[in-house]
Amino acid sequence: MCHGELHLKCFPYPQNSVCFPLFGLIIEKMPSASCDILLDDIEDIVSQGDLKPQDRHSARKHVVPKARKRNTQKYLQEENSPPSDSTIPGIQKIWLRTWGCSHNNSDGEYMAGQLAAYGYEITENASDADLWLLNSCTVKNPAEDHFRNSIKKAQEENKKIVLAGCVPQAQPRQDYLKGLSIIGVQQIDRVVEVVEETIKGHSVRLLGQKKDNGKRLGGARLDLPKIRKNPLIEIISINTGCLNACTYCKTKHARGNLASYPIEELVERAKQSFQEGVCEIWLTSEDTGAYGRDIGTNLPALLWKLVEVIPEGAMLRLGMTNPPYILEHLEEMAKILNHPRVYAFLHIPVQSASDTVLMEMKREYCVADFKRVVDFLKEKVPGITLATDIICGFPGETDQDFQETVKLVEEYKFPSLFINQFYPRPGTPAAKMAQVPAQVKKQRTKDLSRVFHSYSPYDHKIGERQQVLVTEESFDSKFYVAHNRFYEQVLVPKNPTFMGKMIEVDIYESGKHFMKGQPVSDAKVYTPSISKPLAKGQVSGLTEDFRKRLGTDLSSVPHTSTVRRDPASSRMALRLQKLRGDCASGVSVGLALLALLLALLVKVYN
Repeated sequence: MCHGELHLKCFPYPQNSVCFPLFGLIIEKMPSASCDILLDDIEDIVSQGDLKPQDRHSARKHVVPKARKRNTQKYLQEENSPPSDSTIPGIQKIWLRTWGCSHNNSDGEYMAGQLAAYGYEITENASDADLWLLNSCTVKNPAEDHFRNSIKKAQEENKKIVLAGCVPQAQPRQDYLKGLSIIGVQQIDRVVEVVEETIKGHSVRLLGQKKDNGKRLGGARLDLPKIRKNPLIEIISINTGCLNACTYCKTKHARGNLASYPIEELVERAKQSFQEGVCEIWLTSEDTGAYGRDIGTNLPALLWKLVEVIPEGAMLRLGMTNPPYILEHLEEMAKILNHPRVYAFLHIPVQSASDTVLMEMKREYCVADFKRVVDFLKEKVPGITLATDIICGFPGETDQDFQETVKLVEEYKFPSLFINQFYPRPGTPAAKMAQVPAQVKKQRTKDLSRVFHSYSPYDHKIGERQQVLVTEESFDSKFYVAHNRFYEQVLVPKNPTFMGKMIEVDIYESGKHFMKGQPVSDAKVYTPSISKPLAKGQVSGLTEDFRKRLGTDLSSVPHTSTVRRDPASSRMALRLQKLRGDCASGVSVGLALLALLLALLVKVYN
């Protein structure tokens, strides 16, 4: 057989039998044609009596196709609404509630930022939310009670629930946590995964520790996206955990032993924050004074590196440090606290002025150590604000022990004092000790509060001219809140041009916890931010690495922007992914059929 010719061979059947050529064609044998002929073209099979193609087309001129009507409104509704039995993550509303310390607040900001970057909407309206993310605190019973009550309320309202913070990390097997998703304090960089699975109806628990070559890390990366509660204030956790083993502390069970972030990572985070309009940085941890002991450095070394990158007019606030770890660095700490861009403020918890009680608490210092730190800093840093904590009614505390604490407060007249009634936390050694009667604890708390309110720490400052940094609005919305060099609260008029600026004021009034200042008309106003602050609720820190993990097109999204994925675009993205998969499957099937056809052809020819 020659190329370009088709040879048709009929099998020896009766007349008008069927011939079977290649490609599955079925052709009836024509009465007037011979079966053994050579055709130049397949069209020669058609006889002269058959209808021509144009005749067949003209014969259909009376056929009118019926128009297919489409319900446009219903079609659009179906396009914008997923099937009732499907769940598309990334389009739900999430309500986030955080209790506790600034470290916990920083964790909450990071979780909110990652969820918003992925497409979830962070809402302030709990009733509108599809999922509640509850970030807990385990320091005191009341905080855990609020946490437990919120879980119960969410269940009553049929909300999806994800739990975070120190309570579930320390005791994940409590009865009221059964069946609920939990994300550990060192796993906050995986909050999107946990939320996604929870929305699908699954229960997920991630409670592991971050490690590098077997060494425990400080936690999740510092360059993750976050939504700052206050766009002007950046909270940086410099380490997690501590070196103590206080008998009353439940936080140790959650945060563990000391694990510090490297200095270079902390400096980079500070620089990034200033580039996003931040004018105040808070350094936080369970014990800032212990920073670096696990990685061969110390707190003063970190602070000297940080002050190098602080813009003029911006300020750094140091967090809580326990007495044992600052004793070694008193000289250096005094120099740093005198730096013009560092608040002359330090939080040093004493907890009790009785050495007997401190020994039972396993605080690893005595009252004389605490006084040495306070006296030295008050001498070397004139005007410094020293805040402290006191626990009333610790197990075994006698009336004499308590009176020693009262005398300490009367002697130093701390302008900032956190008074806490003792609460036995489950699983701690102090919970097994003989307890002070509840009524006695309450009375001692009231007595110490009365002493604290008996003096006015700011009356002598009326008439002073001070420079203050304005960062927030007062709770009653009547004033802006600023802080002076000693981190003392100064209320100023609500002038929008003051927000995020350092201004000069004349102090004209004082209260127990604040002063009021009148702005000086001809004074210089400092603008510490090197760029415009982000809008409230805007996502910060959208790095290229994070975008790649989300599959985001870097050319289409600015580096610091609020990423919102509306439901339609989310569903479109999912459809495109499905379409790509269907196309790939179709091509694969087509290629397989073609290969099979070629194999059959070869077999027939052979």
